[in-house]
Amino acid sequence: MSKADKDHTTEERIKEAAREVFTEKGFAAARTRDIAERAGINLALLNYYFRSKENLFNIIMLENLHQFFSGLKGVLNDETSSLEAKIESIASNYIDLLMKQPNLPLFIMMEIRNEPQKLVEKMGIRDVLKNSYFMKQFSMAARENKPLHLLMNLMALIIFPFIARPIIQNVVDVDNTEYIQLMQERKKLIPRWVKALLRNG
Repeated sequence: MSKADKDHTTEERIKEAAREVFTEKGFAAARTRDIAERAGINLALLNYYFRSKENLFNIIMLENLHQFFSGLKGVLNDETSSLEAKIESIASNYIDLLMKQPNLPLFIMMEIRNEPQKLVEKMGIRDVLKNSYFMKQFSMAARENKPLHLLMNLMALIIFPFIARPIIQNVVDVDNTEYIQLMQERKKLIPRWVKALLRNG
């Protein structure tokens, strides 16, 4: 195995271990030592490849978001599916992603605060969304009802419950099983709510 191949294998092993540790413990509680142990390497080697926990976290979250939006491209540009079907697919796929990667909302909030323009460019969301067939359908359906406001509502309906998860679970006494059930229900409810907004303004 060449040095480049070995380096790539080590990097991927570290990233996979980091994904698991971040998901299990959250960003704040995860330690680089935990990640190194999970990857089967020493801490010095992890620092050699990624320098810090923050840098490793950012790389992983960006890869997840870029992969997600690239995967949505086909859905958004499908001229044979209805707007409602697209919204259902977006809600379902995004909720699934956030259930698997509970640290994503934290990452997005940190990056929006720091460098929002760079975040948009790195995610690739502008190219995927801006000129998509979905946006044409959405704008036509919204008409005078302010498409941008409706799009923000769609994003909030999907993302906010994950940002507010600790509050929801602690204030209303919702355990993890009940929370997951709530999110599964939202996959069907969000398209209905957006359809009502499009109809009623």
